[in-house]
Amino acid sequence: QKKIRRKGQGRQIMKTRIISGIVMVPLLLIIYFGGIPLLAAAALIAYVGVTEFYNGFENMGVHPSKPIAYVMITILYAGHLFLGVNHTFLMAWVILSMMVSMIYGWKITERKPYDAVATLTALVYIVLFSYHIVIIDNTPYPKMTWLVVIAAFGSDIMAYFTGYFLGKHKMAPNLSPKKTIEGAVGGVVGSAVLCGIFGYFFYPTMMVHCMIIGVLGGMVAEAGDLTASMFKRGMGIKDYGHLIPGHGGIMDRFDSVIFVAPAVCYYILFVLV
Repeated sequence: QKKIRRKGQGRQIMKTRIISGIVMVPLLLIIYFGGIPLLAAAALIAYVGVTEFYNGFENMGVHPSKPIAYVMITILYAGHLFLGVNHTFLMAWVILSMMVSMIYGWKITERKPYDAVATLTALVYIVLFSYHIVIIDNTPYPKMTWLVVIAAFGSDIMAYFTGYFLGKHKMAPNLSPKKTIEGAVGGVVGSAVLCGIFGYFFYPTMMVHCMIIGVLGGMVAEAGDLTASMFKRGMGIKDYGHLIPGHGGIMDRFDSVIFVAPAVCYYILFVLV
């Protein structure tokens, strides 16, 4: 019976991976075209992701401000349309986000400090992190936006298969019982190989850099997945949303991508540019 149950769970997980892959097809087209389509996709991830994240907080009695988040997202992307990637504007946006989030907590008769902290957390974790996809698209290496997706989903797929066949030692049983150390190692190695293959075809002179990004991105992707699990367990929810029936929402599909984007971005800016 245990074997049958395990096979059933394995098929369900595999089905989730396949459906997730199908959902990624439009994303791959968006990354291919870049520019405004990519900007619009990043903004959509921000709007929907923040909504799902705040709904999770509300499930545990914390009430962040959705209007503040929506306004700040609009300011960020409208500013980008007029200024492009402007680091002074971006720093001002971060400071303003902190200020308005804290001001939101002033009404202490109705709100608690947790409401202000939750408001700010999503603005940084979801909105700012995902915006780095747009920043990468505006570097001298826009095609490296692909590395964000390859590292995030490549490590997830390879970690699953490695863990399924070789996994013995639990990595974070309180956060994600099925994740193993062997799976994590396999995910990082798989990410490095896949990113290296990408580099071979698109940036042959920087293939080693692409592999390094694969290693870094694979590790960060797993950290992003565990971080999302940490929040979900604390919120008492299984999935962030119901964008795909039975398979969660935007945050369930992009939790690793959101974490990987800044890592890839700053490797490019600090090492390659």
